[in-house]
Amino acid sequence: MQNYKDIPLGLSYDDVLLVPQYSEIKSRSDVDLSSQITPRIKLKLPLISSNMSSITDVKFAIALGKLGGLGVLPRFVSAEQEAKMVKTVKREKILVGAAVGVKEKEFERAKLLVSAGADLLVLDVAHGHMQQTIETTKKLKQIFGKKVDIVSGNVATFEAAKDLFIAGADSVKVGIGPGSTCITRVETGCGVPQISAVLDCAKAARIYKKALICDGGMKNSGDIVKALAAGASAVMTGHLFAGLKETAGKIVVKNGKKYKEYNGSTSLIEKSRQSPNNVKHVEGVASFVPYKGELKPYIDRVLENIRSGFSYAGARNIKELWQKAKFVRVSPNGLKENGHHDIIVIQND
Repeated sequence: MQNYKDIPLGLSYDDVLLVPQYSEIKSRSDVDLSSQITPRIKLKLPLISSNMSSITDVKFAIALGKLGGLGVLPRFVSAEQEAKMVKTVKREKILVGAAVGVKEKEFERAKLLVSAGADLLVLDVAHGHMQQTIETTKKLKQIFGKKVDIVSGNVATFEAAKDLFIAGADSVKVGIGPGSTCITRVETGCGVPQISAVLDCAKAARIYKKALICDGGMKNSGDIVKALAAGASAVMTGHLFAGLKETAGKIVVKNGKKYKEYNGSTSLIEKSRQSPNNVKHVEGVASFVPYKGELKPYIDRVLENIRSGFSYAGARNIKELWQKAKFVRVSPNGLKENGHHDIIVIQND
């Protein structure tokens, strides 16, 4: 049993701030947000949509891809349906990722997806540091070699990231339970606060010269900057995209206000759709989020904020951010200072 004196402190987004650094950046437009997330894939924007049924469909993958991000299609449809979705996106000459699981039948799914043109296979497992995930990662790499890149996860520790990199993962997805619709930490008592998880996994990424994708928990553009500064090459999010017109979730009107459906992949609703007669365990919730309008103007605002964050850190690109970023821990009173306070807001954009 671990001695309580040896228990480390786990930090998440609100527990830290980036210390402003000396900067020679004259304009936010000078900041380059492009990022190499795997050996074959360089994104113009370090933004990836979560492979959730209420987030990424063909329409959203195309919309995000046209702006320079990447959509990852969900696996909770038949292999033939997912492959058809990949083909539809690829007709637009856009990068697209596709999720697969770890069961034996998933290798046939993977072959269909690669044949359809998938640029990236995302091994989608809630707990990635287990033998089955490691063996599946190895086998996918053996089958496809350099024909397609493999993202494996999810993990939250140095050891887990190291094992997946050794197994052949081109990139590793970091995040156990931070998502807004995820209740894994409540239901299981397991997880690592996200900034600490990314910092720890980044050590393995540096050793093996691979990339990390920070998956989940981001509430705003500032959290994206923090995730990148901690060592991620890109972020994957469902929540930040959830209210947008182009996402897969249905529009719902309540009391005259528009919302969009946003369900965790392991919520009761989603699991009932996936396996109506075999719902054994739930680690997510179903929800609505306020409607936010179209993707393009929203992304433009987010990117301006991210570039501004880079300029405060004195970084012209993601690699410079890794080198220059310095975090400071935040007290409860320091957290209170963040955002507006001690006023009555009369207009909030």
